[in-house]
Amino acid sequence: MGGGKAVLVWSIGVAVYFVAVIFRTSLGVAGLDAADRFHVNASALSTFSILQLLVYAGMQIPVGLMVDRLGTKKVLTIGVVLFTVGQLGFAFSPSYGMALASRALLGCGDALTFISVLRLGTRWFPARRGPLVAQLAGLVGMAGNLVSTLVLARMLHSLGWTTAFAGSALCGVVVLVLTVLFLKDHPEGHAPEPVSHTGGAYVRRQIALSWREPGTRLGLWVHFTTQFPAMVFLLLWGLPFLVEAQGLSRATAGELLTLVVLSNMVIGLVYGQIVARNHAARLVLALGTIGATATVWAATLAYPGDHAPMWLLIVLCAVLGACGPASMIGFDFARPANPPERQGTASGITNMGGFIASMTTLLAIGVLLDATGDDYRVAFSAVFVLEAVGLSQILRLRRRAVRREREQLVASRVEAVHVPA
Repeated sequence: MGGGKAVLVWSIGVAVYFVAVIFRTSLGVAGLDAADRFHVNASALSTFSILQLLVYAGMQIPVGLMVDRLGTKKVLTIGVVLFTVGQLGFAFSPSYGMALASRALLGCGDALTFISVLRLGTRWFPARRGPLVAQLAGLVGMAGNLVSTLVLARMLHSLGWTTAFAGSALCGVVVLVLTVLFLKDHPEGHAPEPVSHTGGAYVRRQIALSWREPGTRLGLWVHFTTQFPAMVFLLLWGLPFLVEAQGLSRATAGELLTLVVLSNMVIGLVYGQIVARNHAARLVLALGTIGATATVWAATLAYPGDHAPMWLLIVLCAVLGACGPASMIGFDFARPANPPERQGTASGITNMGGFIASMTTLLAIGVLLDATGDDYRVAFSAVFVLEAVGLSQILRLRRRAVRREREQLVASRVEAVHVPA
């Protein structure tokens, strides 16, 4: 396992995820344009992202089961077709309803990508490289966000709505061809054991056994608590907050959004190296990111005066960049807690966390903005409620998950000793 071929095959899967993130985050740079195009208020605008994330979150367990049973190539191929058609439909949508349907289809295709890429990494690389490979996948995904911020935003304002979104859909066609022609589920000689049971009983058993592991549940709550502050900011509300509440130009706001992405990419590499070398650092990094995020958001929202100073907004965006890498730590709790045949299901459960939190916060901010006459300080206070809920669950599960992981490690070592040569 590993080597040049592994990197090549894995890179194709990551390219699919890269394009999916471009499509997912494209609304983040087009939120104000979408409000004008479809004549909708803040709550209706947030529905775009909420519906997309609702579909995404709801698909995670089914996707995990699909990956465990069908393999990566089939699932990724379906995903590419769905999110490309969704992006193309969004480009030509003449009405709010059709645009919503297109974003839902995009969310469905997007949902099939990340769990598949994680599974691809576990099949093609040694387990010790798991944390770094996962962080690298997340880093490439953030590069897709960077493309949305830098490239798609410029296309949108120079070429117009339809041309920009339809042109970006061509990226989906390219990765579809690469997936069909070159992607392989696993190295030769490393095929997984065939699934011996199918049907409802198999599904229920996979989910129940995955959920029973404290590491899976801890992974979900780490993902829930760490991911959503940056996701909400980048996916929809960051640009309106910086422009309407902080009085910045669109260009300056775009640069700050870019800072979030760049910070994410740098911190992702650091976190991946730390966790790969010292698993005990997982919880420290997750809790530290939660504390830093809450602190800097509180300082920004509570700052006296109409606008926070630029230095504070820069600190905010730099700290938000740590949220994505911290959310990946959730998979580092779920992965060792589950055997290979349940990796997809466990990853799907974990991946639901951040998207449920993001969906909830997107809705809360939109409703609060409409209810308070666009008071962003009140609206963004919803962040603290979700962080408090997630933090309480992390603290409740952390000891149980670590103890269970140690027990499984000891059991695996004993088993290895007793296996005949």
